[in-house]
Amino acid sequence: MRDLTSFITYLPLPVRYGMTIGELARLFNAEKNLGAKLHVVTMRRYERAMWFDQTGFAWVAPSPNLRKLEQAVLYPGVGMIEGANVSVGRGTDTPFELMGAPWIDGKALADALQRARLAGVRFEAATFTPREWVYPGQQCQGVRFVVTDRNRLDTPLLGLELMVGALSPAMATSFQIDRTLGMIGSRASLDAVKAQADPRDIARTWAPGLDEFRARRQPHLLY
Repeated sequence: MRDLTSFITYLPLPVRYGMTIGELARLFNAEKNLGAKLHVVTMRRYERAMWFDQTGFAWVAPSPNLRKLEQAVLYPGVGMIEGANVSVGRGTDTPFELMGAPWIDGKALADALQRARLAGVRFEAATFTPREWVYPGQQCQGVRFVVTDRNRLDTPLLGLELMVGALSPAMATSFQIDRTLGMIGSRASLDAVKAQADPRDIARTWAPGLDEFRARRQPHLLY
């Protein structure tokens, strides 16, 4: 939604937009009417379907808390819940591979997520203590995410499942879900999560917007 743009949401985009930095620059230049004299140097031997570890290059962290590819794979989903009063593993050795808080029942949440049968990921109950960021020095109960098939994992759906799971009766009174609005970027989707709608039904409502975005981005794709 355009009224939710901010420093971290420069333009309304899907959580997973499927564009390179150069392609994004072309999109921003056009849709924001920036008038920049932009020239993107294209890459050789790159194909859109490639994962980074298929390029032959060594991983260089784009952020201090994205230290390996698996964390970047999980980030679009786990990051959707980060605005709330939860730790996503920042301040541990495995950021974005964890989510928890002192008020979460880790086993109950892990069991609920496993029952959701989300393709491409396994959930394990976990206990961890962040050194910094949210809940520094406090023991957190929560879940560890183990990617089993990155090609099948729907990370925005993962984010919805985490939100709905944290709204279970035992945890709902502690979960500050309204703080996730800036990350989920849709009041309608947030309201549906709060109403405990099926995450898959919520995700299906995104289809028209995704189709519209694919049409918008097409002129700016280079690969």
